[in-house]
Amino acid sequence: MRRVRGRSAFAIEGRGDGEDGADAGRLRFLRGLFPRGDAHDRQSVANRVRMALDALPLLLLADLIVAAGLWLLGRPALGGAGFWMIAAPLLAMLVAGGAIRLVARRGKGATAPERMHGFVALLGLVQGFGWSVWLLASATGLAPSRWALAAVAHGGLLVVTTLVFAPVPTAALALWLCLAIAATVALGPWAVLALLVPLLAVAVVMLGGISERSYVASRRWLARAAVALKASLLLGEFEESGRGWFWETDDRGLITYISPQIATALGLAADRLLGTPMTGLVLHEAGDGAGSGAGERTLGFHLATRLAFSEIAVRAAGGDDVRWWSLSGRPAFDEYGNFLGFRGSGTDLTEMRRSEAEVKRLASYDSLTGLPNRILMRRTLDESLRDIAGRPKRAALFMLDLDRFKMVNDTLGHPVGDALLRQVAVRLQRVVQQDGQVGRLGGDEFNVVLPGIVERNRLATLASAIIQQLSQPYLIDGAHVSIGASIGIAIAPDDGATADALVRNADLALYAAKADGKGVHRFYEPEMHASAKDRRLLEMDLRGVMSESGLPLVYQPVVDAGSEAIVCFEALVRWDHPTRGAVSPSDFIPVAEEIGLIPQIGEWVLRTACLEAANWPDPVRVAVNISPIQFANPSLPGIVLSALAAAQLPPHRLELEITEGVFLNDDAATDAMFARLKAIGVRFALDDFGTGYSSLGYLKKAPFNKIKIDQSFVRGAAVPGNRNAAIIRAIVALAESLEMETTAEGAETPDELALIRSLGCSHIQGYIFGRPMLSDEARARVAGSGKLAMPGLLVTRDPRVAVLRSATVRSARGVEPARIRNLSRSGAMIECAIPFRPGEAVTLDLGNGGPVDGVIRWADEDRIGVAFDEPIEADQMAPQRMVRSAAG
Repeated sequence: MRRVRGRSAFAIEGRGDGEDGADAGRLRFLRGLFPRGDAHDRQSVANRVRMALDALPLLLLADLIVAAGLWLLGRPALGGAGFWMIAAPLLAMLVAGGAIRLVARRGKGATAPERMHGFVALLGLVQGFGWSVWLLASATGLAPSRWALAAVAHGGLLVVTTLVFAPVPTAALALWLCLAIAATVALGPWAVLALLVPLLAVAVVMLGGISERSYVASRRWLARAAVALKASLLLGEFEESGRGWFWETDDRGLITYISPQIATALGLAADRLLGTPMTGLVLHEAGDGAGSGAGERTLGFHLATRLAFSEIAVRAAGGDDVRWWSLSGRPAFDEYGNFLGFRGSGTDLTEMRRSEAEVKRLASYDSLTGLPNRILMRRTLDESLRDIAGRPKRAALFMLDLDRFKMVNDTLGHPVGDALLRQVAVRLQRVVQQDGQVGRLGGDEFNVVLPGIVERNRLATLASAIIQQLSQPYLIDGAHVSIGASIGIAIAPDDGATADALVRNADLALYAAKADGKGVHRFYEPEMHASAKDRRLLEMDLRGVMSESGLPLVYQPVVDAGSEAIVCFEALVRWDHPTRGAVSPSDFIPVAEEIGLIPQIGEWVLRTACLEAANWPDPVRVAVNISPIQFANPSLPGIVLSALAAAQLPPHRLELEITEGVFLNDDAATDAMFARLKAIGVRFALDDFGTGYSSLGYLKKAPFNKIKIDQSFVRGAAVPGNRNAAIIRAIVALAESLEMETTAEGAETPDELALIRSLGCSHIQGYIFGRPMLSDEARARVAGSGKLAMPGLLVTRDPRVAVLRSATVRSARGVEPARIRNLSRSGAMIECAIPFRPGEAVTLDLGNGGPVDGVIRWADEDRIGVAFDEPIEADQMAPQRMVRSAAG
């Protein structure tokens, strides 16, 4: 509490202490006797009344003892006047005291403190009246020899009563007034009365004044206590908020107070910090470059020299995490100038320091993946190419690009794309480990700097491992996502002695890898400059042809499996370059994807195909492929309506072929797009079924009219033992149960055609009924009968015989005995214990001729189909033991 110099704690200031200036100056003592004040006064009155009431049982007990003593001294007869002069006052005092206790207990604060103050004063009056009666009874009823004992009893009772009523001066005055009157009556002389009246008057004024001054002092104390409490609460809330804390030391620099939050942050109990040096909270570090050592020395200097300090940055000692504080303090002195110690405050700089570190990190690291960014990777590459003295060093650089990432980003959205990039970064670091530094350049481009690693075999192994790891499926938000990666490799100093040259040549190698089908790695070769230039020319030519006349379309017929009538044409885009000749779609479509021309090409194909289909007979439809990027475009329904309206083509004659890639983003937007397109009236065909993500869940809600069986299942399906026929049969059964049509793609031979028909496919598309043709030829085909002539080929393979003979199979796995089941000039079906895989090269020893080289075409448990590299002679087919023969 602040000391007020030159003024007594009980000094009365007229300003603000009274309710009325004049009355306050003249009748101040009355306010002490009959208080009427503010909340602080009422609280003080309540405290005084509570003190008197708490001591009241002691007073009543004293009354009983004195009454008993008077009765023993006088021994009045029961029922006589002497008896009632003792019993009646006692009964009055007990009843009054008990009533006041009962009111106070039942009221529980409901009775105003001023009223209870009056009740206690009335009790004092009753007590004084009762004592007066006892005093008169003692004066008249006792023998003079016993007056001394009665005086002792009355004196003791007076002491007890004075102590009980001291907090309530009005009650004490009422008591003494009654006693004074009784003493005057008992003693008789009026001189006593003349002496007692002035003394009582003085007592009234003095007690009232003292009481009033005590109210003033109490009011001041309570006001200051309230301010101190409020300040304490505010400081406590400030400490608990974590925005700051406080500390105090003695004159030796030992901690005498510290906020509990700091002790908790340091992992210690607050009492364990008390008595320890303040400098012990700071790390004793020097030369760490972070300023903590300088901060500690500065803190110790100020504490030792007793100089105030402000916002010294120090590093905290202890705790599990690194923490930084800003300390401020000033010395404290008493009123005589003696040094007491330091008092100060502190704030936590940890988050600010972390923010500063984060800003520095973001300047050098990618915020999405946490990998070094382009700036830091360039610095790393420069350091890898030159030592401290500037001499060249050997290093390698991988430039990496993700395959099919743009489709994932466009169809699934950027959040999924971001999650995919984070997983890619983790896998890259896991593969490269300590061999090099992985960085992200932006988008889906990454690079790897490999200091000191230039062996091509080692680099090729690492690149293959990266591609293999990144090509594994990813699980993101419950969906499986598959991408790939292509890598370009440049080695310094052979492929470039500077960072710019090495980056440029690694980029060229990356372009070559993507041009070779993606999912591979390529080392830089000088010829790649010409290839890169050729690719740029191809991009320019593709942009030019799309801005001028567009790419030509060809149409491949789709026929009814039963009647062989043409029911549909699939529109396919081609490019006949004026100097390059026919450019394969596998060459220019990836280029169109990379330069963002797919939406433009897709819309152009849709409009052109609709205009051409308007020239065909009504039953014939046109099928147009819709890419996942187009399907994700909200304006697709408007484009379809515009194309149909411009060509005056009925919606049911347009069939949109959609791959399983559109279901990468299997959400409400996909369902809404299907609903909007279905409302137009177009048909849907699921293209390349079974080769994509192979999920059947979308078939139950997507409104497909047709399932197209991919040609990879059709080719080879007629070969005995091949499982493709079973797959086709299952797809046909699934489509029929869902009331969908089926189109088998890639039929080329009569055997395949017969099998497709036997399995129940409703439509057929393949070279056996015609290759893609120009619009004029397609128009002529449907203008006639609408049927296509099949080639005259009757069989698709050489005659074969069923035999049972021994043979030997040699391969990279070793030598294994086998038995031949079927044999023809071009191949054989063999039983062998080794689980071969399609594509493996083998050599057969048939036992009656030279070895025959071949390739495994299919494998089914212990049976394999081998296609010979060269047809064998007829004598080699002579069976050791003929079982049966069969043709075709």
